Amino acid sequence: MISGAGEGKGVGVADSYTIIDNRTGKSVEVPIENGGISSRALRELDPNIFIYDPAFLQTAACRSSITFLDGDNGILRYRGYPIQDLAEQSSYLEVAYLIVHGELPSRAEFEKWTHDITFHTYVHENVRKRFMDGFHHDAHPMGILVATVGALSTFYPEAKNIADPEVRMRQVVRLIAKMPTLAAFAHRFSIGLPFVFPDNSLDFASNFLSMMWKIAEPRFESDPVLARALDQLFILHADHEQNCSTTAMRVVGSAHADPFSSTAAACAALYGPLHGGANEAVVRMLTEIGSLENIEPFVAAVKEGKARLMGFGHRVYKSYDPRARIIKATAERVFEVTGRNPLLDIALKLEEIALADEYFISRRLYPNVDFYSGLIYQAMGFPVDMFPVLFAIPRTAGWVAHWLELLGDPEQKISRPRQIYVGPPERPYVPIRDRN
Repeated sequence: MISGAGEGKGVGVADSYTIIDNRTGKSVEVPIENGGISSRALRELDPNIFIYDPAFLQTAACRSSITFLDGDNGILRYRGYPIQDLAEQSSYLEVAYLIVHGELPSRAEFEKWTHDITFHTYVHENVRKRFMDGFHHDAHPMGILVATVGALSTFYPEAKNIADPEVRMRQVVRLIAKMPTLAAFAHRFSIGLPFVFPDNSLDFASNFLSMMWKIAEPRFESDPVLARALDQLFILHADHEQNCSTTAMRVVGSAHADPFSSTAAACAALYGPLHGGANEAVVRMLTEIGSLENIEPFVAAVKEGKARLMGFGHRVYKSYDPRARIIKATAERVFEVTGRNPLLDIALKLEEIALADEYFISRRLYPNVDFYSGLIYQAMGFPVDMFPVLFAIPRTAGWVAHWLELLGDPEQKISRPRQIYVGPPERPYVPIRDRN
């Protein structure tokens, strides 16, 4: 039995739960700290009883100071700064510095950070000539990225020395710097185009666009509106608390694997369609709807359980995803440059109908970040196979920040969740000649 006191928002004797073992009458008081309780108290009552929590719906595996997320009220902050302020006023590299270091940089710090990231954008020639050339000609770019990021650990063996702060930070810089290069290389390889090397005179987003789209021109000039839109999308995707890929980064990192191997594991998690493929699913859904006239029949099919509404609802957000509001405005600016995507009109009308329908309101289903991001990427010319790769580029900052935080947390050990065994009890072995 569990009884509670207080509301769990402060720290003190009154803010606690009392857990009573009804089998023995033994009880223990558990303080509520920062909205959570420690499992240590349960172990005190009975070390052989485990909490069964599939998919970690109600389990906090770490303390983190990187991202604050209040899904009920639609709040997202990086290191205390509202996502709206960062998306409107900052740049991705500045936000990456904030996420990794904990504070916004001074001008001198930002100039050094930018220089270091720019300096490390190149990858070893053998990555390009020997490793990437080994993939099948039509390999999925995300599959290439997963393998290539992991392979970087063999090019930087010093990365295994994770106890050295300077060595750790060098790998952090390398990962953030090289991810756009590897991503662009993966795309161009998958469609048979020659690789384009980084142009260190360009900013982070423009440099990536150059490596993606440059053909024969002496210097690629990206549209500033599109470059800024991409930079904003990178900011919005830089971190999002303990999602599937970040958890993978932490779990593998807890074994003291090098950061390249840990990041490859995070990329592999992001490769899954339930995580990094969500915006692709939105584009496919809107394409299948096809016209404004088909929206209401589609909504009816969703309510009958015959179709799925992609890009609505979220494991955490139970109100409007704050990132979706920003992206919706960004989409309008992008389409002024690229021309209006007819799918946007379907998306806007679908959102309008869903937000006025009691079926979706009662279930607290609101647009999330994936609802509009895929439309922007598509308008900018990115194929849908690149969508999870575009997700991995900015999320690298969040991944490495969590990796650093994990290594500096004295409470963290190698991840090893327990299980509740439901298989057969002990039984005798029967030799194969005697089995029916």
